[in-house]
Amino acid sequence: MIYRKSYFKFILIIHLLMLFGCKSGVEKQSVNNETTHLSKNYISKVWQSDLGDGTYTNPILYADYSDPDVIRVENNYYMTASSFNCVPGLPILYSKDLVNWEIISYALEKQIPEEVFDIPQHSKGVWAPAIRYHKGEFYIYWGDPDFGVYMVKTNDINGKWSKPVLVMAGKGIIDPCPLWDGENTYLIHAWAGSRAGINSVLTINKMNAEGTMVLDEGQNVFDGHDKHHTMEGPKLYKKDGYYYIFAPAGGVETGWQVVMRSKNIYGPYEDKIVLEQGSTAVNGPHQGAWVTTQDDKSWFMHFQDQGVYGRVLHLQPMEWKEGWPVIGKDLDGNGVGEPIPSGVKPVTGNNLPIMQPVENDEFENGKPGLQWQWYANSSVKWSAQIPGTNYLRLFTISKKEEPNLWNVPNLLLQKLPAPNFTATTKVKLTTEWETSGKKTGLLLMGKSYTYAAIAFHDGKYWIQQVNCVDAIDGTPEKVIEEKPLSSNEVQLRMKITTPDANCQFSYSENGIDFVRIGKPSKAEKDLWISAKIGIFAISQPNVRMGGYADFEWFRIEK
Repeated sequence: MIYRKSYFKFILIIHLLMLFGCKSGVEKQSVNNETTHLSKNYISKVWQSDLGDGTYTNPILYADYSDPDVIRVENNYYMTASSFNCVPGLPILYSKDLVNWEIISYALEKQIPEEVFDIPQHSKGVWAPAIRYHKGEFYIYWGDPDFGVYMVKTNDINGKWSKPVLVMAGKGIIDPCPLWDGENTYLIHAWAGSRAGINSVLTINKMNAEGTMVLDEGQNVFDGHDKHHTMEGPKLYKKDGYYYIFAPAGGVETGWQVVMRSKNIYGPYEDKIVLEQGSTAVNGPHQGAWVTTQDDKSWFMHFQDQGVYGRVLHLQPMEWKEGWPVIGKDLDGNGVGEPIPSGVKPVTGNNLPIMQPVENDEFENGKPGLQWQWYANSSVKWSAQIPGTNYLRLFTISKKEEPNLWNVPNLLLQKLPAPNFTATTKVKLTTEWETSGKKTGLLLMGKSYTYAAIAFHDGKYWIQQVNCVDAIDGTPEKVIEEKPLSSNEVQLRMKITTPDANCQFSYSENGIDFVRIGKPSKAEKDLWISAKIGIFAISQPNVRMGGYADFEWFRIEK
């Protein structure tokens, strides 16, 4: 009897281990290879590419994911993009069909050197990255135009990434991409004329097998000065015995996509334009990634410059003809593809979810969601983020002697999600010592910017609309309109409309009736990135320390 009880107890323990312990191990492995949905299939109210009938429309993401690179690992697609001075950097997006995407993590917690990127470094930092999967590990390489080529890696796409490794130090070395080719490992890159004194040239270096350092000075393999000025952003592939280099040329706003091929890694390379604007309205269609689906069909992800909205993402079918790719559709019969406005999704069936990167935030556990980035390396001193709270508390950090917000790091921002939308947030400002000079608000940020804010001065709380024209040049802010408030809690709203992201602010003290404040205005794009929307809490210098803003939620609607 004792034996039977022990036996059944043993069987019960085994079952429990299978349900919990062993299941955890399986789930951990599946997270590495399958990636669980973190956003619960968030559906945007302002932009959808998936039409729900097996087709999609471009852009697939109407947001600033510039210089995208995409890979497939088994049945999963992963994408990263340039993040420049915004932190965390190197967003990791996940998809099952190349049309529906969600943000699952970031590969770069802080930019290095930290002392440099602790203040905003507009247009600097993370330029055009390349993501690759090699021997069970994910790698991302990117070029910092002032320091050189860095690499991070991980074996868990949802987990921690390694600390950045400086693979190649130097000025103006940008847009790197690795290729593991049998016993050899290569790195191709371009040059930034602003730092290197040369551009439109592509160079290949040998690397060690680990991909952590280059082994030589490199060899130039293509000169684009004659036909393809401003050649940059190369991606290096191998197919059917050919080495292929995909590279944009002609500039961000008006360029085209070039493909080069050679039987020898060092050339000589033949070249061909494979994607151009042609008769379409899609300007400068280039710079992105070739990716294959499970059925071995080819697709190309690229950006289109949309000014203040940034570089939005398009997805094009890609065919191979006589060893050359044709991207999009050859509408005029000249052998060069043009962007398509819509088409059949790359992957259909199996009840694939419709989803977009999250825009709204209820600030669960007092933390911002993955859609948010700071304007520079973040500090634990900027916000409380206490577990169990249901609001985000930002402390009113001194902006020191800055004339405006251009060089203020503690701005919490996200990308514009669509051409037309409304953003609303609920916030309460507590000044603690009734000290003048503290404010918190809803911001449309760029080289010029505008915001609506609660401000405290002269013993009262006020609602303000503030503009700053040419903030990049150190211009002071200007209060456009100011009205007294009956309390320190308010809902702030911005309505963004085309063209050029025109912005009108309004506010509500009861959450129902919204009153306009100020006049219509607009931001400009930042340096190499779109304008951004977000929240902030600041204090004027030389006033008593203290004060905080509690943001209860942030929501995007039509």
